[in-house]
Amino acid sequence: DPRQAPKSFIDRYPLDRIKVPPNFLPQYPYCNEIKCPHSLRDEKLAPMPRTEHAIKVHRQEYYAIITHMDEQIGRILDGLEKSGLDKNTYVIYSADHGLGVGQHGLLGKQNLYEHSTRVPFIIKGPDIPRGKKVEAPIYLQDAMATSLALAGMPKPEHVDFHNILPLAKGETDQSPHRDIYGAYLDAQRSITRGDLKLLAYPNVPLLRVYDLKKDPLERKDLAKTKRGRKVIGTLFPELLKLQQEMNDSLDLLEAFPEFRPS
Repeated sequence: DPRQAPKSFIDRYPLDRIKVPPNFLPQYPYCNEIKCPHSLRDEKLAPMPRTEHAIKVHRQEYYAIITHMDEQIGRILDGLEKSGLDKNTYVIYSADHGLGVGQHGLLGKQNLYEHSTRVPFIIKGPDIPRGKKVEAPIYLQDAMATSLALAGMPKPEHVDFHNILPLAKGETDQSPHRDIYGAYLDAQRSITRGDLKLLAYPNVPLLRVYDLKKDPLERKDLAKTKRGRKVIGTLFPELLKLQQEMNDSLDLLEAFPEFRPS
């Protein structure tokens, strides 16, 4: 921070062509309660409330560093091809997080919205189909188990994550994970099952529900609808189970006592 790219890459994205995202907000209503205050490293890079001009500048820089990085990755892949090493080399490309860059009024990574948690995951290799897109959800940590499988090494018993080569090769379309768990400090938890996502903010307290298929930008909170309440009834107990599996000691029942067993 701040994000930087060579000027020639920034110039590819004239500011007058940059648009603010459809889910832009001047300020997220619970930024302090979810521990994303304006004083946080990422969040203080733009004024509060956010202005459209500031967000356009940040997105211009974001697009520039993505394009710059893409060219550098291309150089690596070209080198592998020219040397012939591409015939027995696997490349896994991913990232540890995304960024808000104005979405929901947030700039950084410290949130559980899709723009921060849904990262690229690309596998290239001699027996990996080209251009195949896999919708099944995975964890970034699955890269470790996958790398062990590629090396012909057994997965240690204590590793909870999975080899996803069967997904990459098209041998299955089923994820080894039924649910995807998310956490940030003691302020945010989430569970995603299929297209449905539950966010829990214990410091508000507040639950939010999104249908990611119909609402991929997470603009319509369904928590107070009949359907949303049903989703909460299903996913909140499953979130508690995931907490146990992950050794997560945050007591969500203290914030949401209505879910305590009677």
